[in-house]
Order: sequence, then C-alpha cells, then structure tokens
Amino acid sequence: MKIDVYCDETLPDLFTSKDPKEKLMLLGSLWIENELREQIKTQIKDLRQKHNCWGEIKWTKVSPSKENFYLELVDIFFAYGMEMRFRCIAVNPKQVTWSYHGDDKELGFYKFYYQLIHKWIKDFNTYNIFLDAKKNRDLTRLSVLKDILNNQFNSSYIEQVQALPSKEVALIQLSDFLLGATSAKLNQKELTNTAKIKVIEHIEKRRDKEIAPTWSTENKFNIFKINLQGGL
Repeated sequence: MKIDVYCDETLPDLFTSKDPKEKLMLLGSLWIENELREQIKTQIKDLRQKHNCWGEIKWTKVSPSKENFYLELVDIFFAYGMEMRFRCIAVNPKQVTWSYHGDDKELGFYKFYYQLIHKWIKDFNTYNIFLDAKKNRDLTRLSVLKDILNNQFNSSYIEQVQALPSKEVALIQLSDFLLGATSAKLNQKELTNTAKIKVIEHIEKRRDKEIAPTWSTENKFNIFKINLQGGL
C-alpha cells in the first residue's frame, strides 16, 4: 500500500526563544492512503464552495464566520476512519539537551521529525512524506531523513521526503489545522474565539475523549508527549 504523510509544526520558534510564552512545540502528521488523496482534496474543495471559504486552511484562521466550515472539516477527517489518521508529538524545549545534538538546533528539530514519523512506518508499504517548506541551513536535512528511514525499515520504502509550500497543499493545511487545535489544548491556551472553542469541543466529541496525550496504541488521533527528563 502507498501512504502519503503530510507534516507541519507549531511554535518552532520555541527552540530558539529565550523566553517562550508557550510550553510545548508540536510536530504533526496526517497519514492517508494515496489512492484516496484526490477524493479527499475534492471533498475539501466542495466544502470550500459550500461555505464560500477560500484561502489557506489554518488554525489561526478559524473564526466565527468560518465556524461551520471548520466543524465540517473535522467531520471529513473522522469520516475516513483508519484511512486517514493523525499523529503528533509534543516537545518541551526546556527539557532538550542540545549538546546531544552537537548544539545544532536544526539537527535536533529533524531528529524530532524522525520520532514523529518512524513509529507509524509499517512493513511492505511505500511512503511519500511531505513537509511544509522552510529554509534550512543544511540543505541535506530531508535527504538524510529519507536515508535514515530507509536504512532502518528494510521491508518498507520511503519513496520521497519533500518540502512543499503549505499555501499550495490542502492536506498540509489540514494537518496544520488539527495540530493547531491540539496545541491550543495541550498548552492550555485561554481562548476567547468561540469558533476555536467549538472546534476543539467537536474534535473531542468525535474522538469521545479529551485532547490529551494518548497511549501508543491510539491509531486515529495519536498524541505523544515526549518526556526528556526520564522517570517512571
């Protein structure tokens, strides 16, 4: 089976900020069966037309005037069951020992992307992995990530790890939207935007559980909060 993975991140500046206002940086990924990609994109396009809601899909753009659009976007995600899944990891940058990464924060960032992806790589599948385009000091970051994944998983194949501009890729935007809602809840952000509150409540209703760290066996909406301080 061929699987497409669409990735994004929230609050990456926490890795460089001296006085972060939020606690957790999140990396997120949307996993879909490749053969369903065009069908899902068409559904999103139809939903845009229904609500006359154009422009980039983003958590930051959720507003009362677009509330129904975003609520129905949540429904599209859950309607696909295990054919479309979401996984994210949450990292407290204050716990990161940068010397373990050669004091290279960019390298550390992509090591966390590895942690995000590798847990859901299964034997005998082919994967296309798409990340939101960003400027890297080291231009080999994506090719190295691809090589490391392929070297570890001999019975699966990573066909590509590619950077794409999120403004042009609806499925990266959907990943951003789900990740933003998760980040707001995990970071206990005080929300005054009623539409965002309702979106979070709707996700929790569809999941039948609160947005919170999950067990590794959670396969639809998986949230892994990394503890870098050890302990039981």
